[in-house]
Amino acid sequence: MTAAATPTSPFGFDDLRGRRVLITGASSGIGAAIAAAFGAVGAHVGIQYHRGEAAAAQLMRAITQAGGQATCLKADLSDPAAYAELARAAVEQLGGVDILINNAGSLIGRRAFDAIDEALFDSVFDLNVRAVAGLTSALVPALRQSGQGVIINTSSVAARNGGGPGSLLYAAAKGAINTLTLGLAKELGPLGIRANVVSPGVVVTPFHEGNTTDEALERVRAMVPLGRLGRVEDCVGAFLFLASPSLSGYVSGAVIEISGGRVGPPAITPPWL
Repeated sequence: MTAAATPTSPFGFDDLRGRRVLITGASSGIGAAIAAAFGAVGAHVGIQYHRGEAAAAQLMRAITQAGGQATCLKADLSDPAAYAELARAAVEQLGGVDILINNAGSLIGRRAFDAIDEALFDSVFDLNVRAVAGLTSALVPALRQSGQGVIINTSSVAARNGGGPGSLLYAAAKGAINTLTLGLAKELGPLGIRANVVSPGVVVTPFHEGNTTDEALERVRAMVPLGRLGRVEDCVGAFLFLASPSLSGYVSGAVIEISGGRVGPPAITPPWL
């Protein structure tokens, strides 16, 4: 008998070691959990942040103290001028970019459809769509040079179900992300670049602070067959899977939902249980 191999990362695989990953919106929530996970498997992590400087610095310290590599990169992704500058800084400070995770996004605010004004429309689409397209475009040369370039875009189940009350605009923006990603998979595939989507359901993060009441969150929880809302840790595995060439080297144009099985009407307990 031969002894089982001891994994060199806590997730049991090692092909992300040394890979250079830029994660937007990485100072909190899902982005911070992703960054910590990529640091744990040996990737060099670029932590993009805008206002969360202290949180980004703390995350960088945690990754480096655990033996990983991390770099903080400040950028305001609501400003189109930031795309090329962030791409340049990431390539320079990470030594290139193998994996781009477009995670930054925001509901901005809930508004009835007939109360949406031009300013809100622009704010939602600038951050959730324009920034993704702009930064991705700026990094195509680096991803192509990688030889195994990967793009992972964070979307939302709102793209499929139209979103909750007052979030139609956000849902439409995430629908655009899904379609954009499918197009990128086709156009960039011949360049050796894969593109996929991770689409979380309701995950308990600062995203919902000030935008979603406790009562609304409880109503959503009641519709989840697995009986709880999502946690940031629930999302990590999908990003690692899609980034890993050994696990998903032939996966491109996919949308992976992380929703606890919430695909339709409220969960109903069968009478025989």
